[in-house]
Amino acid sequence: MEKQKFIGKTYEEAVNNAMISLQENEENLIIKKLSEEKGGLFKASKVEIEVIEKRNVLPEIKNYIVNILKLSGFTVNIEVKNKETIPTLTIYSDNDSLIIGRNGKNLQALSIITNQYIQKLIGKSYKFILDVNSYKEKRDEHLENLARKIAREVAKTKIEVKMDSMNSYERRLIHAYLQKENVKTKSEGRRLIEQNGMSLNDEKIKDVKFTLNDNTLGLLKLGKKKFYNIVKK
Repeated sequence: MEKQKFIGKTYEEAVNNAMISLQENEENLIIKKLSEEKGGLFKASKVEIEVIEKRNVLPEIKNYIVNILKLSGFTVNIEVKNKETIPTLTIYSDNDSLIIGRNGKNLQALSIITNQYIQKLIGKSYKFILDVNSYKEKRDEHLENLARKIAREVAKTKIEVKMDSMNSYERRLIHAYLQKENVKTKSEGRRLIEQNGMSLNDEKIKDVKFTLNDNTLGLLKLGKKKFYNIVKK
């Protein structure tokens, strides 16, 4: 994917030079500031930027996914829809179920590594939706219907409902919909922390915003019966 460099006395001038040269509006460009030199008595200030045209990102994502799946023995076709605010790439193959995986875990993993690749390539995050033969679209519809059913049940019975384990995307989707219905939600992890039921290396975790990262190593305890030994590979 082509990256072009432009300079100007200011950041705004460098961006304007890029827009003129590429004949694109700023919203259609991914811009990264590379350097800035302040001017002096005998030296003009200079800003250098790196620019990628957004229209070139989706083909790069498509090629990356095709190559990864090809290495895994899949022959696929990918349809790109860029009419919405967030573009969608839909994979079609002769073995959709294997690419999707149980509860969509393979699809989620493919989406994560593709996101990481693109973010490293362009220097910032780029939002897109990855689907397989409309699986994600149908799953989202199912979750919305489920959330609607739960909202009606909670409103009627005033009793707390516990949901099955979901990935982070699905949890956000459920939380967002239920909040629209004025139903309070709380993740299991947050509940455990508030009840002092989560610990790392025998130290109670008290921060409800706690997340796992590269420095999270050791024995993670959830409740009374679940233990996870976290190691760095």
